[in-house]
Amino acid sequence: MNVHSTNLPVTRRKTRSRRQSATRWWRHIVLFFFAALSFYPILVMWFTALRPMQEAMRSPFGVPSSLYLENITTAWTRGRFGAYFLNSVIITVPSVIGVVALSALAGYGIARFRFRGRMAIFFLILLGLTVPFQSVMIPLYYQLLAMGLLGTYLAVILPSIAFGLPFGVFLMQSFFEDLPKELHEAGRTDGCSELRIFWSIMLPLARPAISTLVVFQFMRSWNEFLMPLLYLQNEELRPIPLGLMFFQGAYARDIGLIAAGVSLATIPVIIVYLIFQRQFVRGLTAGAVK
Repeated sequence: MNVHSTNLPVTRRKTRSRRQSATRWWRHIVLFFFAALSFYPILVMWFTALRPMQEAMRSPFGVPSSLYLENITTAWTRGRFGAYFLNSVIITVPSVIGVVALSALAGYGIARFRFRGRMAIFFLILLGLTVPFQSVMIPLYYQLLAMGLLGTYLAVILPSIAFGLPFGVFLMQSFFEDLPKELHEAGRTDGCSELRIFWSIMLPLARPAISTLVVFQFMRSWNEFLMPLLYLQNEELRPIPLGLMFFQGAYARDIGLIAAGVSLATIPVIIVYLIFQRQFVRGLTAGAVK
């Protein structure tokens, strides 16, 4: 009797351990399946970019027999991807800085200060999430024309910041709202000004949310297509999405060159994500568990 009662918990622990191990294996299998499903198109694009056209046409989903870098160099030089790349950097970097700076200040003010109309202002900003760019692109065109900004980088940078602010303010406000109020009060007790509390205490703690916002806004500005198409008629100012469209029209039959152009366009997005990935995941999961 005693032997049976002693072995029973051991048996249960072993059964529970087997179930947890099986669950863990199934979870990894499902995650691996979806990861492979997501990565496969990118892998095919890279393989196509690194093969001659004849080999890519003969076996579209095959592995390159040898590294063929001619497509990359041709796309970079003949396709003028160097100039498109520089234009995208000139548009994207100020857009990201503007959205992050203004969203952090607005989100902190709405989350930490209690004043009349605070939530009305917050919901008014959130209304921007419901306004598609297509609904305002014609009035905005004439507004930029009247301001003398049409055909300049600012014609894309300023609207990009405006359309990125609603999500940025929402994200930063949610993050600052979850930070302990005692930190703010401790800073005040130590004699810090509001600006010093924001800059030295709150902003470093908001690094995960800022990283998340940087990744989202970078992807949005880097891949923006319709706004530059409407407001940047000058060929010298075209960013990468527009350049890729014209490049595809000129080399429609050479899938290796097109794949090389698309690969070049995606490299900065991948680099930014890899730099901020750890903070990005923390920013997405912040506030999910309280």
